Amino acid sequence: MNKSAGVLLGIVVALGAISAGGAWYTGTKLEGVLQTSLSDANKELQAAMIGSNGTATLELVSLERHLFSSTARYRLKGQGEMFGEHADGVELLFADRIEHGPLPFSRLVSLKWLPVMATSHYSLEKTPLTEKWFAATKDVSPLKGVVNLGYDRAISGTLELLPVDAALDDQSTLKFSGLNMEVSASAEAQKVKATGYMDNLTLTSVAEDQSPVKIELNGLTMASNLNKSSYGYYLGDNTVEISNTRTTFGEQSSVLNFKKTEMKTVTSESGTNAAGRADYRIGEVTLNDKAIGSAKMAWSMKNLDIPSTLSLVQVYQAKLQPYEAAAAAAEAAGEPLPELNLTEAEQVQVKADLEKLLAAQPQIALENFSFTTPNGESRASLVIDLTKPQSMDLPEDQLVRQLIALLDFNLHISKPMITDLVSVQAQLEGQTDAKAIAEQATATSDMVSGMAVGTQLATLDGNNIVSKLHYANDQVDFNGQKMTVDQFVGFVMSKLGSTGEIQ
Repeated sequence: MNKSAGVLLGIVVALGAISAGGAWYTGTKLEGVLQTSLSDANKELQAAMIGSNGTATLELVSLERHLFSSTARYRLKGQGEMFGEHADGVELLFADRIEHGPLPFSRLVSLKWLPVMATSHYSLEKTPLTEKWFAATKDVSPLKGVVNLGYDRAISGTLELLPVDAALDDQSTLKFSGLNMEVSASAEAQKVKATGYMDNLTLTSVAEDQSPVKIELNGLTMASNLNKSSYGYYLGDNTVEISNTRTTFGEQSSVLNFKKTEMKTVTSESGTNAAGRADYRIGEVTLNDKAIGSAKMAWSMKNLDIPSTLSLVQVYQAKLQPYEAAAAAAEAAGEPLPELNLTEAEQVQVKADLEKLLAAQPQIALENFSFTTPNGESRASLVIDLTKPQSMDLPEDQLVRQLIALLDFNLHISKPMITDLVSVQAQLEGQTDAKAIAEQATATSDMVSGMAVGTQLATLDGNNIVSKLHYANDQVDFNGQKMTVDQFVGFVMSKLGSTGEIQ
């Protein structure tokens, strides 16, 4: 044996010895690590379910330990309204083949030699609840993935949903290309990153009038970059993009198409306050291959006091959600509605939380809601600043006035945009006379403008119907007219009344 071969053999023997010894050690420690991981996972599930009408838990059903690998089974249980009509909730079972570290065989053969504590190969198991899903994937587990657990308890892995091509019922079919995700998380999931991609999904069915409906999604991408906040929930960036959303409907097989749809959210915290922003965008809307326009919407929130908000959410889950369920059941049975009973301590706590929440002066804003057509753009914005009133026990009208520190509303409706949309509606109704369609569209635009200006609820600025409202310090400025709140309410009611009489 030459020297090089001897060195190589020595390395292989050494790696084998290290792997065997490490595998034995990992096997003896595995159950404790799994239980800790499950405990952490359940905490995250509990946090994720805050504000929803449901609960979810993950538990270890069994564990069989061997020298180089182990086999585990888990049960994921979900209960509550969000899990559908199952009275006892839903249960999903997962099988997990766990390769012991430090050098799992699957990583060795893929030339990934960085030591890990374990490599998990998990998959959904077939049960009465999932058997139809298994049938759609030719009896292969439709959900599976791989997770690598590092010695620092960080994880990295993949999740895969297999393609599906199946009949949902006598009138509906689903064709799904599958979805792949990559996920990584630091120890105790303090930082989480995830990316995912789906090529296409097609759902074919019928509408209530039995006309055919076909919905197609193409090019779905998802990305999240999150950090756990000091209060236990996640903050950061989430992005969802869809290249194309195509809906075919009606007896004439009209095709409505949304191109380049984007949804982005950003959340952050500073001290005890949280802030967030959500942006939505549709790059182009077409109908039967004719361009209609594009749309944008942006919401924001700031100065949201975190402790008081979390406390109010707990009261909502403990008291309001059960009350809502009981009230719905009573109404369905034709029985008297139950009373919402809060203890004196709970009433005091809710009042204190509301005062603390309002003292932070939260702001909610619809920064932009706009729609652009070939000949015009309409947009709206709304900003509301809230503040703590002198007392939460004031009469309702006084309480509302003191709750709102500022309200600013702006509306611009483009007359050419109205003309564009009325023209599209006429084409949908089957009209083909271009001249008649144009005349109808122009007449509708002029009618809307005339009614808005005639009632003094709006003014005309060029080709834009404009309405502006500003409220602060118990004073209203409506389209340049300054008045008290009572005067404004009387003014609006009188104008709405006169509008009803005209109609």
